[in-house]
Amino acid sequence: MSADHRHRRMAALGMAAALLAVSPARSGEPGRFDPLLARPPELDHGKPLPGDEQPMVCTSSSFAPGKVLTLADAVDLALCHQPQIQAGWASIKLQAAQLGEARAAYLPTLGAGASRYRGSTSSDQGSSSRSIGTLYATLTWRLLDFGGRSANQRAADVLLQAALASQDAALQKAMAGAVGLYYDAHSARAVVQARERGLQLARQVLETAIRREQRGVGALPETLQARSYVARAELELARANGQHRRSLVALAVGLGLLDEAGDAPALTLSSEVEEDPLGLEQNLPGWLQSAKQYHPAILAARAQVEAAREKVTVVRSEGLPTLDLSASRFVNGRPNQGGGNRGDRETVVGLNLNIPIFEGFTRNYKIDGAQAQVELREAELRDVQAQVLGDIAITYAEATTALRSLASSRSLLEAAQRALQSVQRKYDAGSADIVEMLNAQSVLSEAELERIRSLSDWRSARLRLLANAAEMGRSSFTTASRR
Repeated sequence: MSADHRHRRMAALGMAAALLAVSPARSGEPGRFDPLLARPPELDHGKPLPGDEQPMVCTSSSFAPGKVLTLADAVDLALCHQPQIQAGWASIKLQAAQLGEARAAYLPTLGAGASRYRGSTSSDQGSSSRSIGTLYATLTWRLLDFGGRSANQRAADVLLQAALASQDAALQKAMAGAVGLYYDAHSARAVVQARERGLQLARQVLETAIRREQRGVGALPETLQARSYVARAELELARANGQHRRSLVALAVGLGLLDEAGDAPALTLSSEVEEDPLGLEQNLPGWLQSAKQYHPAILAARAQVEAAREKVTVVRSEGLPTLDLSASRFVNGRPNQGGGNRGDRETVVGLNLNIPIFEGFTRNYKIDGAQAQVELREAELRDVQAQVLGDIAITYAEATTALRSLASSRSLLEAAQRALQSVQRKYDAGSADIVEMLNAQSVLSEAELERIRSLSDWRSARLRLLANAAEMGRSSFTTASRR
């Protein structure tokens, strides 16, 4: 094995082991019989996600409907309840079992049996009967197979690492999905709050317009315009409430919180303060270079290529000679053969050489098929690498755009607030009309929505960038939520 090959294998092992923050094993679960050490310890003990110090172990407790749901809670629920994650654990167990089978091929097989015969004979002198029991044991051990077993073991080993890396990618995808749904619901709630403030302000304007009309300063058209604005604000609030309820249901579905009747529990999201932007940890070339080396989806695709190449060796070796050692011990004769005598002991030791000569060209086509699988896996590797790097580049662009928009949205909101205060003073004093007042209020409402969108886009894009680069851990959002 070359040094570069060993380096890639160690990188795959390290990254795949670091993925498993959620252990499928429960406390108190009895240990499994694994004499060939094929089962990865991460299945039982878990490993922290990137950047975390402690693993997160799923528990059987369900979500309490009255509990305030934080972003960390949402991600934990997604990791513990999504069927894709559970299917990933099953895939790892399956590959571990296949690795155990591949390692077991190096060991001898031992079988034993017993049989009992009873016979009778008759003649002119009389009749007689005889009963005899036969015992036997057979040991078989393959000594030589021209690399078939070793290639099969290497293929099973890299397929297990591929399953581990694929689970890492599934965990990152689950976290990214939970983050997106959570921030969608959080932004929808912020929109509701902004619409409520807008409705309150519109009602204040209507009250002012009514007073102006009663004092003879204003006119009926101004009051009607104010009433129309209040009606529109009520309609927008109703739509915002509907969107908020929809986002909460989508969040519950994404976290696997639907009950058997299909009902979603009432979710209460935590209140988050506006954090100062942290910036991005590195530039785009740094993200791309790191993903090429350590992204689990790419590592899994590379492992699939390596396993396909090993399968070519396995198929070729099946057409080569094999050498087996066999040893048998018989007591009181051989099984299925009468006529043995009580007390007979027989030991047979032999070497069996099997040389395939002609298989009707089957071997050639099997080798062609195995090589085609290598080409297919190589094409899949290129496709996965292009998709992963493309997602990172797109998300990086979204994150940088959202980061630049934060300052602009804050300036827009502050300017709209000052403009509304100025117009409101003028309107109360009678030096501004209702149109100017309503325009200022509309500008403030849009500025608040832009601020909400900018904050949501930044938070979501930053964490999605970490997830697309497979560097998201629970510390990534628990730190952000505390700021």
